[in-house]
Amino acid sequence: MIDHEYEPIEGLPEVLPQGERILWRGAPAWWSLAIRALHVRLVLVYFALLMAWSVIADLSAGVALIDAMLTASKLIPVALAAAGILALYAWFAHRGTLYTITNRRVVMRYGVALPITINLPFAIVENAALKVHGDGTGDIPLRLNQEERVSYFLLWPNVRSWRAAKPEPMLRSVPDAEAVAQILGNALAAAAKERGVPESQLQTSIAKDSGTVRAHAPVAA
Repeated sequence: MIDHEYEPIEGLPEVLPQGERILWRGAPAWWSLAIRALHVRLVLVYFALLMAWSVIADLSAGVALIDAMLTASKLIPVALAAAGILALYAWFAHRGTLYTITNRRVVMRYGVALPITINLPFAIVENAALKVHGDGTGDIPLRLNQEERVSYFLLWPNVRSWRAAKPEPMLRSVPDAEAVAQILGNALAAAAKERGVPESQLQTSIAKDSGTVRAHAPVAA
């Protein structure tokens, strides 16, 4: 992991070595990031429940319906402000993040204030998975070898949720996720083949589960 301010190539902290080439690069969609990483919808639901509880409590106390609704409506600006702050952060995160897939590794550059870059050579990637959302964006988590340790908190939000014990770096909210997963699957399989993995053990595609990311597809045994 590298902290840096200068990029000789956008998204990369150094010039690519001879023989390495960029296959794809892109940023997370900010609206998908706001919804799925920052949970903007859950925040709005929370305030809606608070407003409903306020109305019910006032009505139980004998307050007129119109007055109860006016009191509850005071929470609307607070709810909108909270959602707006989260959406703004998602936009800044989108602007500061760039995922790069080469024929040898995955590079993740991210950070709102200070850019951080993490390099994930294919040799340490055990397998990958794909979750596609209804808007076409998707998440591609990478499970690393047991020997590799990464920090969940330093990776966030570019990490699979609820995997703090064994964090999995993740290309989050990627537009056209199925196409990106296919590129990554092909690259992982090609790299494994170069390392001498038998062709019968290679898989060039990444399994998709449209519900939850749980079906990991090994790209090399």
